[in-house]
Amino acid sequence: MKYQHIVSYVADALWALHPAKLAELLAVLAFRAAGKEFSDAEIAARIGDTGSRASGPTSRGAVAVIPIRGVIAHRISGMDQSSGGTSCEGIASMIDQVAADPSIGTIVYDLDSGGGTVVGIQELSAKMFALRGKVKQVAQINSMAASAAYWLAAQCDERVCLPSGSAGSIGVYSAHQDLSRALEKEGISVELISAGKFKLEGSPFAPLSPEARAIRQASVDAAYAQFTKDVARGLGVSPAEVRNGYGEGRALGAKDAKAAGLVDRIATMDETLGRLVGRPPAAGGMRAEDLRDTSVEARARRAYIDALILSGRGRLHGAGELRAEGEPSELAPPPQPDAVDLDDLDDLEDLTADARARRRRLL
Repeated sequence: MKYQHIVSYVADALWALHPAKLAELLAVLAFRAAGKEFSDAEIAARIGDTGSRASGPTSRGAVAVIPIRGVIAHRISGMDQSSGGTSCEGIASMIDQVAADPSIGTIVYDLDSGGGTVVGIQELSAKMFALRGKVKQVAQINSMAASAAYWLAAQCDERVCLPSGSAGSIGVYSAHQDLSRALEKEGISVELISAGKFKLEGSPFAPLSPEARAIRQASVDAAYAQFTKDVARGLGVSPAEVRNGYGEGRALGAKDAKAAGLVDRIATMDETLGRLVGRPPAAGGMRAEDLRDTSVEARARRAYIDALILSGRGRLHGAGELRAEGEPSELAPPPQPDAVDLDDLDDLEDLTADARARRRRLL
């Protein structure tokens, strides 16, 4: 059958995937393996609006957005249409495309994934970590970043979670489907002819032997060790701390995830992009770049801000002294930027931390 090889792949793979997501995937694949098809409306109902599936990167100024949604696998072909999946190769290609653009200074990963296969994630996470110091990377958990998806999120400089989102599920497992009893009830007997001592180890037509179970457990343990090592590298902690904290395999809601150290901030995608791109300053406010600008216009702007400060403290414009009781007899409006005497601006070039903080209070 068309999807039989995918079902076999799912059974043999090591998964860094939220268990509920694997159950959904298996249900879809079983349906397809039986020769049935989902309509577009049914796919949308199962995995969400198909129009929101991961596409290519987009940019907003110097910020690029790379979508990572659905089940993540090293390579995905026909499965992506019925599971909403994406591939490590596709994500890597988008990263290369964005990183090659010198105008991009920040990458925001739009994450909504329960995880995926272990294969390919280690290499992709290493690629993302290697970008540190070259391009700022922000993981925007835009609903869920579980298991393999969090494996990737941990490599970013910052992790931000949607207020109603969740993150974590640090763990690995493998699934073995034993069909022997079901086939027996149907009166079906399957005889396999093989060569190679362990060729049939893990066959779905028989229970796992103790030896086969031990081999699978060793593979799971090795993958988990790599998972926790990579997360620890990204978060700047030890693997032991990751194993003994950070949810211990649970996916946590935004507040608990922040308390556990899984995320750094709680905010929506719009809020994150607004912070990174920069919003227009409030009327009369000062922009951070004005503090570094030594042009005549910027110096005049700083003079205006300083006049506002003096006015707010009750200093009379043109008098230079406070009344004895600490209140001004009258307050004249501060001079506008274009009315400032530019010959008296030398004392306004104070860019010390205190002066900068004083000006920022007016933002």
